[in-house]
Amino acid sequence: MKPNSGTLVINIMNGGKAEAYEGVYQCTARNERGAAISNNIVIRPSRSPLWTKEKLEPNQVREGDSLVLHCRPPVGLPPPIIFWMDNAFQRLPQSERVSQGLNGDLYFSNVQPEDTREDYICYARFNHTQTIQQKQPISVKVFSTKPVTERQPILLTPTGSTSTKVELRGNVLLLECIAAGLPTPVIRWIKEGGELPANRTFFENFKKTLKIVDVSEADSGNYKCIARNILGSAHHVISVTVKAAPYWITAPRNLVLSPGEDGTLICRANGNPKPNISWLANGVPIAIAPEDPSRKVDGDTIIFSHVQERSSAVYQCNASNEYGYLLANAFVNVLAEPPRILTPANKLYQVIADSPALLDCAYFGSPKPEIEWFKGVKGSILSGSEYVFHDNGTLEIPVAQKDSTGTYTCVARNELGKIQNEVQLEVKDPTMIIKQPEYKVIQRYGQVSFECIIKHDSTLLPTVIWLKDNDELPDDERFLVGKDNLTIMNVTDKDDGTYTCIVNTTLDSVSASAVLTVVAAPPTPAIIYARPNPPFDLELTGQLERSVELSWIPGDENNSPITNFVIEYEDGLHEPGVWHYQTEVPGTQTTVQLKLSPYVNYSFRVIAVNEIGRSQPSEPSEQYLTKSANPDENPSNVQGIGSEPDNLVITWESLKGFQSNGPGLQYKVSWRQKDVDDEWTSVIVANVSKYIVSGTPTFVPYEIKVQALNDLGYAPEPSEVIGHSGEDLPMVAPGNVQVHVINSTLAKVHWDPVPLKTVRGHLQGYKVYYWKVQSLSRRSRRHVEKKILTFRGNKTFGMLPGLEPYSSYKLNVRVVNGKGEGPASPDKVFKTPEGVPSSPSFLKITNPTLDSLTLEWGSPTHPNGVLTSYILKFQPINNTHELGPLVEIRIPANESSLILKNLNYSTRYKFYFNAQTSVGSGSQITEEAVTIMDEAMASRQVDIATQGWFIGLMCAVALLILILLIVCFIRRNKGGKYPVKEKEDAHADPEIQPMKEDDGTFGEYSDAEDHKPLKKGSRTPSDRTVKKEDSDDSLVDYGEGVNGQFNEDGSFIGQYSGKKEKEPAEGNESSEAPSPVNAMNSFV
Repeated sequence: MKPNSGTLVINIMNGGKAEAYEGVYQCTARNERGAAISNNIVIRPSRSPLWTKEKLEPNQVREGDSLVLHCRPPVGLPPPIIFWMDNAFQRLPQSERVSQGLNGDLYFSNVQPEDTREDYICYARFNHTQTIQQKQPISVKVFSTKPVTERQPILLTPTGSTSTKVELRGNVLLLECIAAGLPTPVIRWIKEGGELPANRTFFENFKKTLKIVDVSEADSGNYKCIARNILGSAHHVISVTVKAAPYWITAPRNLVLSPGEDGTLICRANGNPKPNISWLANGVPIAIAPEDPSRKVDGDTIIFSHVQERSSAVYQCNASNEYGYLLANAFVNVLAEPPRILTPANKLYQVIADSPALLDCAYFGSPKPEIEWFKGVKGSILSGSEYVFHDNGTLEIPVAQKDSTGTYTCVARNELGKIQNEVQLEVKDPTMIIKQPEYKVIQRYGQVSFECIIKHDSTLLPTVIWLKDNDELPDDERFLVGKDNLTIMNVTDKDDGTYTCIVNTTLDSVSASAVLTVVAAPPTPAIIYARPNPPFDLELTGQLERSVELSWIPGDENNSPITNFVIEYEDGLHEPGVWHYQTEVPGTQTTVQLKLSPYVNYSFRVIAVNEIGRSQPSEPSEQYLTKSANPDENPSNVQGIGSEPDNLVITWESLKGFQSNGPGLQYKVSWRQKDVDDEWTSVIVANVSKYIVSGTPTFVPYEIKVQALNDLGYAPEPSEVIGHSGEDLPMVAPGNVQVHVINSTLAKVHWDPVPLKTVRGHLQGYKVYYWKVQSLSRRSRRHVEKKILTFRGNKTFGMLPGLEPYSSYKLNVRVVNGKGEGPASPDKVFKTPEGVPSSPSFLKITNPTLDSLTLEWGSPTHPNGVLTSYILKFQPINNTHELGPLVEIRIPANESSLILKNLNYSTRYKFYFNAQTSVGSGSQITEEAVTIMDEAMASRQVDIATQGWFIGLMCAVALLILILLIVCFIRRNKGGKYPVKEKEDAHADPEIQPMKEDDGTFGEYSDAEDHKPLKKGSRTPSDRTVKKEDSDDSLVDYGEGVNGQFNEDGSFIGQYSGKKEKEPAEGNESSEAPSPVNAMNSFV
């Protein structure tokens, strides 16, 4: 663990095995106030096991029949990627007739004579360990019969008429249907009782695979695939259930209480199945934690009553189901503290006029203090709609004015005392650019100046920054920045662009921009193209309640014709100073009829536009105030949803200011209980968008409508919407719970539905809580981890997958509505039968002698029943890696070691070891070991090297080689060719030809029977040459040069040598000899 840290570092780069660190880790932090714990962290080593050795018989198939070539790859962690290739490392072509299934098998809807070949090879690529395993080649021979009989479709996979599929929310759902038939069937997919999601549905593998991304609970249902050809059709229905790992609805939060106070910790989570909620105190299950009389656990809530200081602790909430879990820590701190104000005294706040002001009053105390605000020394308490009081003590003035300046006092008080603090507020005038830079067209080598005259609050110090094209000005002495302007001397073409004046103060910032266009100086007087001058002499005529006619006189177009006029309006009543787009007309038109709204004080202005740009706005027209009228429309998005069992919350979207059509905008909110002969109840409110109806019955439907009105009358009658009052928790538990155990890992549970009137809300389904009590083989209890399955709707049965064999379980069932869960049914006990065991925990081979080895092993981590025996198989491996005869020994289950005698000396043996229960054999582990060498033979090998005649012979050979090298050196210096050189020139060795970039070759690999991953080397024909023309799509083409990597479609990963090593091809190896890359341990 790192010093001064809670970080745990596991480093196996310098030795050690990843398997030694496999397990579940959890961190605990503890002090005198309590203990907090982390989420579980699971570490598992990646694995790429060997392919099971099997004898493959040739497949003889009649033309037109279907065929399935099974891959059955070894189970790895993570699972391998499967792909099929031939002996020349070419991808096998796939089509509607021939395709690979999701399980890796190769399916033929009907075979053709061209399918005959002896090199159908399945490859398994393990990405994490960067290894590739290959299966032995499969032979297929198609024999023809005349005539070929056509057949209607039948489904090869899945089998039967129905099947089920479970997927997690947010994952990708893959459904597959592959059919046999002649002609080749076409696959079509539908969803029974619904449509396939339009933007998330994709078809793959020639429409044999239906892919839906980002699935949700709404995607549950029955999906039907239909296979059809001219002779008929076949179909299969897949029932899809979408589950979900837990996610928070309300995570527990830290709680500060004073002695004698009450409080609650709430932990609510959702998922599918519904998560099980369990509590811990200081990392210990609350059931066995030290007792606290002030604490009561009620499902997902802990209720504290009359707490004392000793009740302080850290509580953990665990929400889990079979697909995951959540863990949250919450500190319950019980203390008695008089109020403290944390905001510094006399803190100064400065804001710009008409903007919000937030005055802080950060406080602390227990019990929680009450906060009050005063203005001035003797002012009264602040209240009213012009102020907003936040829970953290902050006072908000939404629209601060100059008269808001002054001293504000915050007072915090509780039963242990009172404290106050003063802060100062200053409201400043906004910064404005009263003369903005204007668009300029300037001739090359001329001089141009942009003005930027500002007005600001006298107490603020402004800074003016000029930018060119949103970047700093060029570092050029031609650019002169004055107090109110920017001047550019000796203008060049590169000065063309947009210039921006930015004015910053400590409280606000404003900016304005203008474009500079640089043109060449013409030989004749230049025609200046510029933006048009603004229109003038605006006049309003024909004033009506909802329309008016506006006319104007265009300004000078400055040598560029006016293309259009833009008309803008200002509402001096609701938004003075803000101009809005009204309409635009062609440049040839100087009058326009404008549509108006009631109760708006209109002013209009006109902007002329040509190809150079927009003119400055015209002077505003005279004002025209339209008459008030009833509202034309009602609020939108009206909803009624109860937040408590006895209320109905009615909400709506308020109308905008100009939509009011007159003064005194209000809303008439009406409601009545549906299907009951009641009169409408109404209330009129203003300046709100929500109304709460209290004292309603629990979960009943209501008719709701909201109507706008002003001083002149009502809007049209609104439409009604249906809402519901609040839900409450269900009242009763499901009855008659029965369990039927199907096999060692699967059970089916049944129950009777609860009466709908007791649900008291929207029935969402039923939740089955189940947990393992103990393992029947070990009789040792462990920490109970409850799992939850949720069954939507009024379903009365469900399957419990993922059970552990030979174990005792308990379960109960609860009904669920929108408020939460009802009471649990009585716990039901059931047991699972035996299964096959896991592999032995270890196998060690020690004490090698000339003819014996000692084996020691550990029992399986998961026996899954009563062990009956162990099975040991072993065989010798010779110097060419060929396997010898296989010997099998059965060992009693109570043994943990064995001495093997009468073995051959200096021989390598390979061992296969697994455990058995009455159900069958478990997975095996393998190990290799070598008996020691015969001492007499080793002595004879050493004696040869010490004989005098042998030493003399070696010296003579060395002398002859030296003389030959001297002669070759002399001949080369004279420019002649020595015989060896001539022979090399005449007969170039293909083994040492330079390799082209596009002619890379594979590294060597072991034969399909080797059960070994591909590794560095080469695979070549018997004459040890590599022929490029044999494969136009070699495996090298799937990589990048000689260091190719596999893509996701199954091409190679790892490094392969492009040069062939000159050594004989390997024989039938079966012992694993991984490359350095394969030997690297990595974690998932």
